[in-house]
Amino acid sequence: MKIAVITGASRGIGASTARQCALRGMGVVLTYNSNPDLAEEVVNSISKGGGTAVALELDVSDTASFQDFRSELEAALKQTWDRTSFDALVNNAGYGLYNPIATVTEEQFDGLFAVHLKGPFFLTQTLLSLIADSGHVVNISSATTRVATAGVAPYASFKGALEVLTRYMAKEFGERGIRANSIAPGAIRTDLGGGLNDEFETLLASQTALGRVGEPDDVGCVIAGLLSDESRWINAQSIEVAGGYII
Repeated sequence: MKIAVITGASRGIGASTARQCALRGMGVVLTYNSNPDLAEEVVNSISKGGGTAVALELDVSDTASFQDFRSELEAALKQTWDRTSFDALVNNAGYGLYNPIATVTEEQFDGLFAVHLKGPFFLTQTLLSLIADSGHVVNISSATTRVATAGVAPYASFKGALEVLTRYMAKEFGERGIRANSIAPGAIRTDLGGGLNDEFETLLASQTALGRVGEPDDVGCVIAGLLSDESRWINAQSIEVAGGYII
């Protein structure tokens, strides 16, 4: 059985990815930051479907906590699956902020940097020796790295850097057969950044070739599929999952 560790998986794309991985027979370790009840709901839904999942607390912005998280993860892997390694790390945790460049504060900038670039970098580094050979790292980016959207400059900039980091991960981890790819969702109906109001959703749908905004499962299915052996030759890529957004 493959085991996937998915950060920020108590809701949205992360929760969908956790469920989709479980449907494909994978064990799941999902992390949450501030809402254990939501995380437990995801665990319970996976268990009811016959899968196995564990929820662990993790603040991706707090790199000082990563060694303790690693120890908790090792214990969970041993206790739940009798494993000392896992097969896939999905760096999904994140949040949105909508401010024009002229009003972004240094604190806001640093917060986004910590979660969207520094955190994934050092979490991957901390857990790298636990990732099994021929494993996979998936970093969640954003279609805003391709389409400039006013108000998300810091967020998009760090997601763009994450795409570059993904290629370097593929280069450096390749000797162990570990793949690294990034997934760039378009507009998805989640509560990231406060969610979508009706007017904004209508605008985004009109800019998308398939005529709607995405649902979490539209992305979760792709991530889970990317982790499968059928996708074993896809490496060092950024894959946009956006329904044809502004093409």
